[in-house]
Amino acid sequence: MRRAAELLGDLLFPRRCPVCDRPVKPYGALICDECRDQLHPIDGPVCAKCGKPLEDPYAEYCADCRRLRHRYIRGCAVYTYRSISGAIYRFKFEGRAEYADFFGTVMAEKIREEFRNEPPDLIIPVPSSAERLRERGYNQAALLAEKISDLCGIPCRSDCLLRVKNTPFLRSLNALERQKKLKNAFIVPGSDVKSMRIMLTDDIYTTGSTIDACADQLLQAGAASVYFCTLAIGESHL
Repeated sequence: MRRAAELLGDLLFPRRCPVCDRPVKPYGALICDECRDQLHPIDGPVCAKCGKPLEDPYAEYCADCRRLRHRYIRGCAVYTYRSISGAIYRFKFEGRAEYADFFGTVMAEKIREEFRNEPPDLIIPVPSSAERLRERGYNQAALLAEKISDLCGIPCRSDCLLRVKNTPFLRSLNALERQKKLKNAFIVPGSDVKSMRIMLTDDIYTTGSTIDACADQLLQAGAASVYFCTLAIGESHL
């Protein structure tokens, strides 16, 4: 019955490709065959901490991670931000929640590849503020986490980490400015994360300030370790 409803929904409102934003071809796919090659997966040498591509193949860490002390253990991303920025914008600001099926699928593949020997116990999305939820109607990080959870068989909880401060958009700020804005922005309301290996999910990793702010609260609440996976990652900020 559910499958029939999904098929009817696809016929009435065809799924849109996250790259070209037109109805997906072939029918039933999550992305157009010809559009997939326009995305640039993270490949080659990456930072051992955050997973950013490295210009120097002999370096261990990117410029950001050499000068910043992070609270998480390590993380990974699927695509370079530049190659998928338009899709992320539509996903976050133009109501394209359906993109989460494709985005979550590739993130699940990345997590299985990167953490096959150390799978997380729990997936937690970076939370949105109540104001952002009202504006968008959904938390894009939570949609990604739910899809990853379904595909990886790892529990997902959106109530273990809450955002209690509506911070402004941080894209124009440096790492120190971001840290100040994010101070006291998150809380862990209970003890459900105690001794857990946590995987945080979000759409973009830039300087790591948001992931660090979340990780700090989770570790203070007793989490054993914190990792992250994002859909996209930016460049090092010197």
